[in-house]
Amino acid sequence: MEKPSDLEIHSIAVPSTQLVYWCSLHEHIPALMTARLAIDEVRALHPESTPSNVKAVYMSPWGSHLISNKFQPLIELVENTAVEISSRFFKADLKKLNIKPSVTDCWGVIYEESDYVNPHAHFPADLAAVIYLEAEEGCAPIVFGDGFSITPKPALLVMFPGSLMHAVPPNTAKRTVVAMNIHMLPNFSG
Repeated sequence: MEKPSDLEIHSIAVPSTQLVYWCSLHEHIPALMTARLAIDEVRALHPESTPSNVKAVYMSPWGSHLISNKFQPLIELVENTAVEISSRFFKADLKKLNIKPSVTDCWGVIYEESDYVNPHAHFPADLAAVIYLEAEEGCAPIVFGDGFSITPKPALLVMFPGSLMHAVPPNTAKRTVVAMNIHMLPNFSG
């Protein structure tokens, strides 16, 4: 049997449209404020920034939701939003399919002047989410694939396919985010 490294694998770019979703979480300020406290709580326990493609003053560990349960209200909002996106845009009833969107990674990032993020994707996550807790006027946008960008605003949730390339150009004002990876997993609890 041939090993995958011995196989000649080909690829082709297929023109397609990937959707990016966003909504305001202004009606959920307590969850946002609690998540902001969670970042500070995690930073007190893990003061060193996690090495990654994120070049920011501080990035918490990817499993920050396992360190502080203060992320949980925001995680529930994001998972429920993924259910709603599945229903509205894909006509998928995840409950009938016995699938639950589950946040598997959650981390906070504090950006200051000149901080940035290199182009990357969140594969193998099905979806990725960014929630802007703080976004001062003039802070850097999130830029997707071919240059489409979204300007951050406080309480904005942006969700997109985990395979979608994105980056953040050098920042000019403070912005604080919680980022999450979401996987569609079997719902064994019924």
